[in-house]
Amino acid sequence: QVQIVQSGGGLVQYGGSLRLSCAASGTISVVQSMGWYRQAPGKQRELVAEFTYTGATRYADSVKGRFTISAGVAKNTVDLQMNSLKFDDTAVYFCFLIETGPTTYWGRGTQVTVSS
Repeated sequence: QVQIVQSGGGLVQYGGSLRLSCAASGTISVVQSMGWYRQAPGKQRELVAEFTYTGATRYADSVKGRFTISAGVAKNTVDLQMNSLKFDDTAVYFCFLIETGPTTYWGRGTQVTVSS
């Protein structure tokens, strides 16, 4: 069984920064990618950032230049540094891991709220 544990997030002022971390554990085959989705109230879940096993990254247009995804120090971990946060970044952020299959595993979600 694969477990996804998220940390970080919370309340931050407009223009501030937050860091999210995600760690996967358990029996994992080949990891294809890890990353983050988010879902704001009344909106569909959207991809925020993804880090692939090749080291490639991709970002939502709305976060390019502000967010940075990187592999963590430990195996099967990923971090998301979020800078210059805007009100539209307020959402629940979900970490995901895709392994060969493909099978996708999800974290429980972390609330990020940007306030004035």
